[in-house]
Formats: sequence, structure tokens, C-alpha cells
Amino acid sequence: VQLQASGGGLVQAGGSLRLSCAGSGSIFSINTMGWSRQAPGKQRELVAEMHSGGSTNYADSVKGRFTISRDNAKNTVYLEMNTLKPEDTAVYYCKLHQRRWAKDYDYWGQGTQVTVSS
Repeated sequence: VQLQASGGGLVQAGGSLRLSCAGSGSIFSINTMGWSRQAPGKQRELVAEMHSGGSTNYADSVKGRFTISRDNAKNTVYLEMNTLKPEDTAVYYCKLHQRRWAKDYDYWGQGTQVTVSS
């Protein structure tokens, strides 16, 4: 499985960005795709994730500002980020989780930098 993320960049506080992550390879129809981020000197944290069935999970810090969506036919997940804050600055990583034969598989994309200036 390969995950290709895109859409990061530099934006002013209050602005918006949209991240995309396209998956390819042996992706099962039931899976969870999402985004985590890692700021300098901090641990990687979950931002948002979405199950192929439609359920979502958001970090409290992004609720109401970020929206995750996906296109199951394209194995692609999106993250619409609005009202960005300097504390959202981080490398954003796309992740795919799937399970088969009682075994969990986790895959990560290469990361895309998001920088929010004050």
C-alpha cells in the first residue's frame, strides 16, 4: 500500500488549506483513513479519521474547524482545514488502517508541511 499526500503549504492565520491523500495497492474495502500531525518537539497526534462506513473522529482541538471526507472509489481522503491557527503548524501525515485475518495493518504517507503564520 502506498499513500501519496498533497496540499500542504504556507497560509496566514485564519486561512484555509485542503489536504488530499490518495491510496494505492492492496487496499481493502473496509478501512479507516485519516490524518495525524507532528509539530517540532511534540509527539504525533491524531487530527481526524474516517471509516469507510462514514463514521468520523476528530481531535478536540480541530472540531468545528477541520472537516474530513473521503472518496471510497478512489481510496482518497481529504482534510479541509479552516480558520487555521499558528498552533496547527506541523507535518501532516496520512494514515490508512485495515484489518484482515485478525491482523492489523497500518500504513503512513510521506507527510506534508502545513505552516500557519501569525
